[in-house]
Amino acid sequence: MRIGTFVLAAQFPGQGPAEALHRAVRSTEAAEESGLDSVWLAEHHFVPYGVCPSATTLAALLLGRTRRIRVGTAVSVLPNHHPVALAEQAALLHLTSGGRFSLGVGRGGPWVDLEVFGGGLDAYENGFPEALGLVLDWLRKPRVAGRGERFGFREVAVVPRADELLEGPGTATAGPGAPGPEVVVACTSPKTVRLAAGQALPMLLGMHCGDEEKAEMVALWRTAAREAGHPPEVVAGAAHVSAGVAQIADDAEAATETLVKAMPGWLRQGLDAHVTVDGRHRVMRDPVAYTELLCGLHPVGPPRLAADRLAATAERTGITRFALLVEGSGDLTATEENVRRLGADVLPLLT
Repeated sequence: MRIGTFVLAAQFPGQGPAEALHRAVRSTEAAEESGLDSVWLAEHHFVPYGVCPSATTLAALLLGRTRRIRVGTAVSVLPNHHPVALAEQAALLHLTSGGRFSLGVGRGGPWVDLEVFGGGLDAYENGFPEALGLVLDWLRKPRVAGRGERFGFREVAVVPRADELLEGPGTATAGPGAPGPEVVVACTSPKTVRLAAGQALPMLLGMHCGDEEKAEMVALWRTAAREAGHPPEVVAGAAHVSAGVAQIADDAEAATETLVKAMPGWLRQGLDAHVTVDGRHRVMRDPVAYTELLCGLHPVGPPRLAADRLAATAERTGITRFALLVEGSGDLTATEENVRRLGADVLPLLT
């Protein structure tokens, strides 16, 4: 079982962006100190839901401040980036961190980001497969040309090459046969599940999904990966990631109360700040009901309950990697203590 944290750099009511980012950095340092496996960083623009606009930039800082823990993006939003530029950053972080970087990518949403960064609605609706293919080419080949509908350019040399990682003490590996950094795909639809499976790329599944839905997506991924011709060992060994929420306390009521008091205010202001690029109607979740849903799905409660819920998810879905939101209290000291208890009180129950 590999337990990591999911860092949104959430800006709670009454806080500024600097406070949210400081908590993100400190929670990562606490995660390494507590023996957790990984930290996954979200990217958001123009909203207090999350105030990290560049997950790769924050990853670079955190990789420099840590020595063991894996740092990944969850996710870098492909329509907001040129795929070659993003792949170059991924290769750089992979090589300079000794292989501790994971690139998580997703197509994001129909937000005003598409207007600001120039991707446009078509990049969100139709351009993800081409952009993902270009990222993978850049991370796997010595020379790459852009021959798609959106990205067209002459063949150029890949510098630096992501597959030239120097082996040595502390070098991490992305997986069997991986030539460069691990690439993970955020999946919310069967179409994206099949796209990820076709390349044998592990999925990142959202914290709003229950075990049954995640199990169905894993089953679809396995079927599609086999149909794409991937060997049985590759299909069986895919290291999917399940996102969730964790709040550890001496009893379940206290843990739930902590989140129900803090998270709805953050969710309300953060979700309300999202603006669609084309004025389309959007239905936002009720913040209190959503918080209560998350508390019922994920490791929120005493250590034994938390460990049992993680073990149950692993048994039902086959997923043994977790990215858990630990900043739901909105408080730095409480977040650090939450991370500490995950490492000291929950991890030993899962080994």
